[in-house]
Amino acid sequence: MEPSFTAEETEIKKLGEAKILSPLADLSEIGFDRRILYHPYLIKDQVKTDISFEVAKHDKYIYFDPKKVTAAVVTCGGLCPGLNNVIRAIVLALHYGYGVKRVFGIKYGLQGFIPKYGHELIELNPKTVSDIHEQGGTMLGSSRGEQSIEEVVDALERQNMNLLFVIGGDGSLHAASEIEKEVSRRGLKIAVAGVPKTIDNDISNISHSFGFETAVEEATKSIQCAHSEAMSYPNGIGLVKLMGRESGFIAATAARAQRDVNFVLVPEVDFELEGPKGFFKALEDRLLDRSHAVIVVAEGAGQKFFEDMKSGIDPSGNLVLKDIGRYLKQKIDEYFKKREINVTMKYIDPSYMIRSVPANTSDGLFCATLGANAVHAAMAGKTSVVVSIWHGVYCHIPIALAIRNRKTINPRGTEWINVIESTGQTSFIND
Repeated sequence: MEPSFTAEETEIKKLGEAKILSPLADLSEIGFDRRILYHPYLIKDQVKTDISFEVAKHDKYIYFDPKKVTAAVVTCGGLCPGLNNVIRAIVLALHYGYGVKRVFGIKYGLQGFIPKYGHELIELNPKTVSDIHEQGGTMLGSSRGEQSIEEVVDALERQNMNLLFVIGGDGSLHAASEIEKEVSRRGLKIAVAGVPKTIDNDISNISHSFGFETAVEEATKSIQCAHSEAMSYPNGIGLVKLMGRESGFIAATAARAQRDVNFVLVPEVDFELEGPKGFFKALEDRLLDRSHAVIVVAEGAGQKFFEDMKSGIDPSGNLVLKDIGRYLKQKIDEYFKKREINVTMKYIDPSYMIRSVPANTSDGLFCATLGANAVHAAMAGKTSVVVSIWHGVYCHIPIALAIRNRKTINPRGTEWINVIESTGQTSFIND
């Protein structure tokens, strides 16, 4: 698949020429700039682009004088495993790598910049972040909802802050983009760097986001429990609802990892409940054959069944989803009662437990590298940039490309084919 952007759009914006010798200069690779191709493999007669991303690294020369730098770190949106790890990595890289001593945490998301909320700054140093990676959540707190971009930049200007690190998802990165535009409009020299955070793994042009592996690991524990419950009763059904508003990556990946799942329902793949090829008939056939079944459904799946019901908007501007998990539980019960088939169903929704756990070892290392690379980019004067991983290589992506669209499962791609091979399910569409 060809990218939907040009080579020019992959270029990273810079505040100016980097002329200050970096404290890490002796450890820097000199003489070439590395890039990773958008397609680092060949697809004969299909891919002809040479579009690439800038590889993340520390440079011999930096833009900011470390002794004069004041940095701010903010976490926004929902909780995700690894938030504290990223905060800690940023602080340690600034302090030990560059000798930056003035680092402040902004409390409760972008609210922390706005005077009317009265939130105090938190001084961040190796001592204050020493053990936060062992805890879930974020030591800085978080919030949802829009805040005045002008007031945020006013606060940055008042505090003489030179670096802003935004750890957040799609909405937060949109805000970071607007902050950078306002900073640029005022002619300020403030680098804005993002670390993309989405437990759903749905940010575009990023192979995977931090916290995703931990979420999948925790989700498989719920699937194990659902399988044990289902196996323990005649016609036992284990129903697990997992995160995934528009992208079903957690549901699909956890199902493939555990291999005890018989049905996976995600937002990207349409399905019907009734009819000879509908989901209920497939579930009935499974129970007749094996006497138990495990179902995993992503929270954004099946929202078409609620079209006649009004939905509100949450503080982040997202449509409030209806509870597909409880809806399925009710409808499955009704279906089998009509069929005069006794079933025993156990419903598990571990969403908030998964969001708030500490990162596992793999995610912890991932977060540490992302945080350090964000610092390297910002100290070099790069701005409107997110640090990410693309085909196994850490790189820089312009924020504009990260927020352009949501990454979703391709119903004809390898991800979904692997789900079908694992579960044996077919299409639940009657025509």
